[in-house]
Amino acid sequence: MIRVVGTILAGLLGLAFGSFLNVCLSRWPEGESIVHPRSHCRSCGRTLAWWENVPLVSWLALGGHCRTCKAAISWRYPMVELAVAATWSFIAWRFLAWSMDSPGAALPFDLSRLFGRMILCWLLIALAAFDAEDLWLPNRLTWPGIAIGFVYSLIPMPFGGTFALFHIGNNVHIQAAIASLISILAAAALILLIRWIYWLIRRREGVGLGDAKLMAMLAAWLGLQGALLSFGIGVVLGAVAALVLLLLPSTREKNEGWAHIKLPLGTFLCIGGIVSSLWGEPMIDAYRRWAGF
Repeated sequence: MIRVVGTILAGLLGLAFGSFLNVCLSRWPEGESIVHPRSHCRSCGRTLAWWENVPLVSWLALGGHCRTCKAAISWRYPMVELAVAATWSFIAWRFLAWSMDSPGAALPFDLSRLFGRMILCWLLIALAAFDAEDLWLPNRLTWPGIAIGFVYSLIPMPFGGTFALFHIGNNVHIQAAIASLISILAAAALILLIRWIYWLIRRREGVGLGDAKLMAMLAAWLGLQGALLSFGIGVVLGAVAALVLLLLPSTREKNEGWAHIKLPLGTFLCIGGIVSSLWGEPMIDAYRRWAGF
């Protein structure tokens, strides 16, 4: 019963934080404050009533349209709220199952890992949406994400730990700090290397610096192995998306420069990061068994 109630509460909290994320997604690209003015229709400017701000429920009740001007309300609003609620519910469900099986564990450390994974998923959903809509990975999310992830990597790992690749020194805290810093630099260097090679071949920018910061953030939270798994998943997803675009005649007909269409690599990396965060360790273990490591 506790597990069910906890999961439901995490989902409801996720809906609320997903709603806040939608405010950021709508206002930050326009340079607007997320505090003032109050929530309003982006088309007619009417201030919304309290019941029009209930996450997910309001969008369904209004049929996805403003009740005054009938302008369409983007599908992004319920999708983002559902994404945060779903990931937070899953994290809470798994954490509560683990804590019931380990009653003697250290609660403060356990809760810090729980909230840390929730923060990571919120950040990745936010960055995925920003990149998909505006091809923008804002520094106000990536830099704090790297810093928080670095601190998170120093916490003991009884629940869903990061994927350690480097083991340096005898002191566990120093070892974790050095390993995290190396992972962060190596992950960012991978993107910078790809960016440099692409420029040498095509003489134009192919990968943004925001993607390097995103990879550094993934390495801070998940370790280098987790970040590389995120990168692999993201590249596969990006390749599939590119093939779909190539196979659509409408894409070529409407865009003479269709071959130069920019894809949001950050969105695919974020999806890979969420998968790696939730299921990365068993995936890496399965690969090691298959490869005979």
